[in-house]
This record gives sequence, C-alpha cells and structure tokens, in this order.
Amino acid sequence: MKGMFVEQNIGAYESGDVNKSFVDDDGREKRTGTWMTASAHIITAVIGSGVLSLAWANAQLGWIAGPAVLMAFSIITYFTSTMLADCYRSPDPVTGKRNYTYMEVVRSYLGGRKVQLCGLAQYGNLIGITIGYTITASISMVAVKRSNCFHKHGHHVKCQTSNNPFMIIFACIQIVLSQIPNFHKLSWLSILAAVMSFAYASIGVGLSIAKVVGGAHSRTALTGVTIGVDVTSSEKVWRTFQAIGDIAFAYAYSTVLIEIQDTLKSSPAENKAMKRASLVGVSTTTMFYMLCGCVGYAAFGNDAPGNFLTGFGFYEPFWLIDFANVCIAIHLIGAYQVFCQPIFQFVESQSAKRWPDNRFITGEYTINIPFCGEIYVSFFRLVWRTSYVVVTAVVAMIFPFFNDFLGLIGAASFWPLTVYFPIEMHIAQRKMKKFSSTWTWLKILSWACLIVSLVAAAGSVQGLIQSLKTYKPFQVQQ
Repeated sequence: MKGMFVEQNIGAYESGDVNKSFVDDDGREKRTGTWMTASAHIITAVIGSGVLSLAWANAQLGWIAGPAVLMAFSIITYFTSTMLADCYRSPDPVTGKRNYTYMEVVRSYLGGRKVQLCGLAQYGNLIGITIGYTITASISMVAVKRSNCFHKHGHHVKCQTSNNPFMIIFACIQIVLSQIPNFHKLSWLSILAAVMSFAYASIGVGLSIAKVVGGAHSRTALTGVTIGVDVTSSEKVWRTFQAIGDIAFAYAYSTVLIEIQDTLKSSPAENKAMKRASLVGVSTTTMFYMLCGCVGYAAFGNDAPGNFLTGFGFYEPFWLIDFANVCIAIHLIGAYQVFCQPIFQFVESQSAKRWPDNRFITGEYTINIPFCGEIYVSFFRLVWRTSYVVVTAVVAMIFPFFNDFLGLIGAASFWPLTVYFPIEMHIAQRKMKKFSSTWTWLKILSWACLIVSLVAAAGSVQGLIQSLKTYKPFQVQQ
C-alpha cells in the first residue's frame, strides 16, 4: 500500500494534482531534516560503545601511534563521507535523481556485481552492529548491578551476573521501538541518544582526569604495552591489529549515511547540509575520542581495561558509574534503531515489490490510541521486525564478546563502505582519467586502507579464537 501510495503521489505531483507544499520532487512526504538533525543521527551512530575501548586501544598502540591512528581515521572518514554525500543524487549532485539507499547509489554510479557486494557488506555490517549493541547494552546493564554489589560487599567479591536477562530486556524494548515506521520518525530518539553519549563520555573523561590528578601513577609508554613485561611479542602484534580495528569501528557511519541524508529537506541542497553535518559529527566525536583515549590511557596506563566503565577501571563513586552505564544503555537503545532501520526498509521494500498484491505485506491499518492519535500498523512489519530483534538477541547470547567483536565489525566494514565505494563513485562521477595524479593518489589511499582492514580483521579473528577456547555458551560471565 505504501509503495502504491508513493507511485500515485509521483504521478499526481507530475500532473500538478497534489499540493506541492506537502510532498518533495519525488512524490514522497516532505522531508524536514536539517544539518542539526543529521548531526544528531551521525553522533548517535558514531559515538557508540567503541568510545569505551579507546583507552585500551591507546594502551596497545602507545602515545605516538594511538592519537595518530585516531586522527588518521577521523580525516579519512570525513573526506570519504563528503564524496558519498555528493552521490545521493545522480548524475548531478544537486538536481539529479534521488537514491534512497547505499545500494541504489552504487547501482547508479557503478552497477554490475558491485551492487550485490555493497549490499552484502552494508547489511552484513548493520546486522553485526545490532548484535554488538545488544551485547554492549547488556554489559552496561550488568555493570550497574555489579557496581552496587561491589559497593555493598567489597571489591574482592566476584559478583557474578548473567548478561542474558538484560539482553532479553533490551530486546523487548527494541521490539516496541522497531515499530517506528522509518528513519524520518527517529529524530527525537537520535537527539536523546546523542545527549546520552555526551553524558557517559564526559563522565568517563572526568573520572579519568580525577584519577590522574589524584596522583595515580600508571605505567605508560610511547609504544604502548611492553614486550616481555605486559605481553609477548606475538600478543603485541595481534593486540595492535585488534586496536586498529576498534578505532576503525569507532568512526563507522557510512553504512547509514545515505539513509540519513534522505531525511534532509532539499533547500539548502542535501549534499551541502550533509557535508556540514558530517563535519560537525566527526569533529565532535574526534574531540571526545581523543579525550577518552588519551586521558583514559593516562589514568590506567598499559593495564587499561577493554571498557573502562563496565570493566571496572572505576568502582567509586558507584552512583556515578551507575548513571554512566544507564546513559550507555539508553544511547545504545537509540543507536540500535539508527542501524536497524535500513535493514527493515530494505526487506520491506523488496517484499512489497515482489508481492505487491499480498495484503499481509502491503496492508496498513489505522488504530486510534488515546493521547497519541492515529498510528499505522502493518502485520508484516510487526512480525518481521519482532523476529529480527529476537534473532539478534539470541545470537548475542551465544556470542557475548566485546573488543574482538568490535574490531571484526570495524575491519569488515571500514574499507568497502567507508573507503572503496565512495572513492570509486567519486572517480565515476568526475569521469577521472586513469593514472591522472588525483586518480592515482585516491587509489593509493584505497589500497592502503584495504591493508589496514585486513590486518585489523586478522587481529580480531585471533582474539575471538582465544576467547572461544574458554567460553561456554549461556553460562554466567564474571
């Protein structure tokens, strides 16, 4: 029904039968997003659970390589995001036809099998992120309970708690929120999540500063953890690779950039507003990342935990630790929606195209709820989205790792989605000549980032293998 409605609107728009103040040039409902709402979406997507592992990542890389890698990924991410923003419309970035998804953008500029490869990389990455956020949200919820236990019984008590009940709670919340029809209705949730991300990142930085000022003399080094003292030579190599993957994950939002851009109103031009939003989003997150990574490393040194708020780098004040972890959980509730909405939209649009006459798939029903007004309910949306949330929760229960999982997701998504496709589409859009100076250095950048992704993936896989040796599914974790 929705697809039919859009087609009717397009026809009516072209014939002049629809009031053009209510619809855009493609016949869809008028977009109202601004660079500020887009910035909120980006910050929600970027400042995620990855920020909490940056002190650990800096400990593996040291004072020189750690900040340098953070800045390098920041610059590369912003640079390629501007290229991707110019591809939202084709062939002209201002007046061309809209592309609603990353796959449609790749289809317009590159075509062929690259469209399928993009879809595999994007949606595989989005699924991985939603699983990862289920894991990390439950870890934060567990940390609240353990923090209270440590405060009551002392730091020497194990305070074992299972993550599984909290994953179920998180999934129940997501089942409700997943009924939000599309990205355009998510602005309020993203703004709330962005505020939460600022809150817990600030608390982490504040506690780290307090620890340093309080006279904590943690052992640090220009090159990070020391071979023969902290780790063996092979562990140093694998941890370095994994740390690079963690940092790559911390900047990943290209998977949802086009979907975010599709929420923007057409004046000013969407690509200009998106570039501004990207600059604000990436600059803001880089500032927090530098603070969390560097100040956290100064506070904990080479013994920095993988997650300094849930790994109990801090025990007191316990109420502030509790508040920070609640903020993390609320942020991840919103971030989950930012990353799962493109998956929902893809499956629902493809199903509607394949079975346009199936009322279960295309039908929507109006329900009037007191104080909320009319809402539109689709039985297919209800069943499919609920099933997706349940499956991701079950997988998360079986696979509850943190740093290794973050690194693997970052490595798998960084090169194809953040670097390769934006560069290839930019080359196609500008019709660059092969072996010209610009073409050559863009290709060098792409190949260099591929090597980074491969070594990061290797480090993460090795970490997962080590974790699997001692892990038993569905058992209480310490």
